Amino acid sequence: MSEVPILSLVTFLPLIGALLIFLGPNDEEAGARSARSMALWTTAFTFLISLYIWVTFDSTTADLQMVEKYDWLGGAINYHMGVDGISMLFIILTTFLMPLCILASWTSITKRVKEYMIAFLVLEALVIGVFCAQDLVLFYLFFEGGLIPMFLIIGVWGGSNRIYASFKFFLYTLLGSVLMLLAIMYMYNEAGTTDIPTLMEFDFTADVQMWLWLAFFASFAVKMPMWPVHTWLPDAHVEAPTAGSVILAGILLKLGGYGFIRFCLPMFPIASDFFSPMVFTLSVIAIVYTSIVAIVQEDMKKLIAYSSVAHMGFVTMGLFAATQQGVQGAVFQMLSHGWISGALFLCVGVVYDRMHTREIAAYGGLVHRMPVYAAVFMLFTMANVGLPGTSGFVGEFLTIVGTFQVSTTTAFVAASGVIFSACYALYLYRRVIFGELDKDTLKSITDLNRREVLTIAPLVVATLFFGVYPLPIFEVTQVSIEHLVSGYDAALQAHNASLGIVPEPAFTFEPLTTTPPAPAAGHH
Repeated sequence: MSEVPILSLVTFLPLIGALLIFLGPNDEEAGARSARSMALWTTAFTFLISLYIWVTFDSTTADLQMVEKYDWLGGAINYHMGVDGISMLFIILTTFLMPLCILASWTSITKRVKEYMIAFLVLEALVIGVFCAQDLVLFYLFFEGGLIPMFLIIGVWGGSNRIYASFKFFLYTLLGSVLMLLAIMYMYNEAGTTDIPTLMEFDFTADVQMWLWLAFFASFAVKMPMWPVHTWLPDAHVEAPTAGSVILAGILLKLGGYGFIRFCLPMFPIASDFFSPMVFTLSVIAIVYTSIVAIVQEDMKKLIAYSSVAHMGFVTMGLFAATQQGVQGAVFQMLSHGWISGALFLCVGVVYDRMHTREIAAYGGLVHRMPVYAAVFMLFTMANVGLPGTSGFVGEFLTIVGTFQVSTTTAFVAASGVIFSACYALYLYRRVIFGELDKDTLKSITDLNRREVLTIAPLVVATLFFGVYPLPIFEVTQVSIEHLVSGYDAALQAHNASLGIVPEPAFTFEPLTTTPPAPAAGHH
């Protein structure tokens, strides 16, 4: 066990900040000022600690690192924390986006500011806990606990239809997770433990894997969200405050993909292989159908929300291709989508704070008054489409390449989604930014201020840096993903061997020979 419980520190530090805000001044104005400052300092310090985790992380091993393990509830269920090359980067993503969310809420949130900042800090602690937890019960507590602050953020500080959207979000995601809870109880009964690394080694029979996989899939598919259980997401995004949308798209959607990586693929490989055609089908429907739906949206947030469903289709497709490139691309796509979609929602928030409408028709010609905003919005629009040179390209390209090795049809249909994404993204950009500035309400609109530049600048840097140089992410994830994929393949081979199934030989290219053929007899 590590000497300093660094994972517990980075997980629970936001709760200390939340407690200090709670104990702050009761006067509304002084309390709001204090809450904003405390939340910003807490999230910034948490981000710095998480960077220390990245710096000290050993990327040459797939083993869990910085492990903390304490007996809890009689030893059958333990407080067990640890990170590998996959989970560590999601912790960084969470701590990276949180200070930007606090900055984005600096002036737009004026009512119940203390409670708002407390909700965000509690949400940060619970989400980081999901990525650190190495015990199923602990994972479930963090996983479900995160619903409560997000429910409050949408329901209290959201738009006019916030009550409906918050309850829809809560009920959809909670009902999906009830099946996962039953599966966890069954696994404990079978294996006698809820320790995740121990359960990775436990050999569930093929029939049992099918049922357990479906139970976990129900929970994670709603969280992603996959088609057709995606309908809660556009409503939640439209009603959520700007920072709520950033966290929802940037981090909470990734909990589903992380669950697939952590449980479905390594614990239930036979079931994952069996159900992969179904996942491919749902993924390509999500990519194509929701892209077409996005084109006809009149609300900017709703359009970006549907685009998130399409991008998550690439993630599920890449994961269940279960190839090195597919899983690598899916992980990169989740991270990249985290800051690109977050930036797009921040861009919508910038004009919403000025005009108090998200209707696309209310805008037009903004480039004449907001040239810096137009340039930034263009960058993130292009990244969302997957333009080479931005981080959006790397993940999508790798998931298509990885899937092509398994199903050429799926890869081909998914690639068409890139064209659809260009349609809705450029259509949105043209209507909002270009054209004549003929609306009187827009003639006094101002460009990005210093706080907004400070909020969006780190996302610009991340999008361009990792688009040109993705190696730092690949170096961290490569060994963990190789371990995952090789274990998955070995489990399938053992299962096929037990059934007497001989796998077809893989197609390989014969090396070109430089030796000339021997001359035929009788010729010189």
